Amino acid sequence: MIKLRTYVFIDSLQPQLAEYMATVSQGFLPIPGDACLWVEVAPGMAVHRLTDTALKAARVHLAQQVVERNFGSMVIHQRDQSNVLEAGRILLSHMNARVEDRQKCQVAWKEIIRAITPDHTVLINRQSRRGSMILPGQSMFILETEPAGYVIYAANQAEKAANITIIDVRAVGAFGRLTLSGTEGDVNEAAAAAVAAVESLSGV
Repeated sequence: MIKLRTYVFIDSLQPQLAEYMATVSQGFLPIPGDACLWVEVAPGMAVHRLTDTALKAARVHLAQQVVERNFGSMVIHQRDQSNVLEAGRILLSHMNARVEDRQKCQVAWKEIIRAITPDHTVLINRQSRRGSMILPGQSMFILETEPAGYVIYAANQAEKAANITIIDVRAVGAFGRLTLSGTEGDVNEAAAAAVAAVESLSGV
């Protein structure tokens, strides 16, 4: 039996998140404004059949596929939202599942660190090579979600809400991790939007 861990539709990828995803994607690269569907299932090998189903169902592009023993994830995207939604509909039908059958997102950790020190920023920037750099004196928001894929939705909603900088987004594995930075006020707004977004998603 295939377990639906993550199923999240993004209507319009925000510029920073789209560019960040392009640095880690191995397939067709998304661009800002694309609609996107992130699906994670267990066991991991099941994602191959689901990927095949989605790509044959509609005119969508495969941005990424990660196959681990426990979990498998796939990311499809297209400028036209209707194509992404149709691929998702067929995929769920193939699984005999509904969106509401996905695992409900749990916020495993959330924290804002204010006026971050130079020593701390140096280490963060060395560890996060794909996003932007955090600067001394900025505030930093860190978020951890379970399942991992939901952190993508959190990042997109955070970028919609405030003028922040995306430092790191890791959406595969047991937990998803998001790091962003900015002024204290902007980080407060982005953090609230990110947490509210994932906590509002239905699931079991």
